[in-house]
Amino acid sequence: MSQYQFQVAGMSCGHCVRAVEEAVQSIDANAQVKVELAQGQVQVESQQPREALAAAIADAGYTVQ
Repeated sequence: MSQYQFQVAGMSCGHCVRAVEEAVQSIDANAQVKVELAQGQVQVESQQPREALAAAIADAGYTVQ
């Protein structure tokens, strides 16, 4: 497992948190996801490559910086 941290723009509520968690877990069901909404940070522990995780978050409608 690798740990990644992403800066994600566009998250503003609990729905956004769930959408990001579900996007990551759609490509890795065992991923651990922690979202810090106020800071716009998403921490992920996953076996998937960073690029795949970032793409999943972006496909959910959020900007990965």
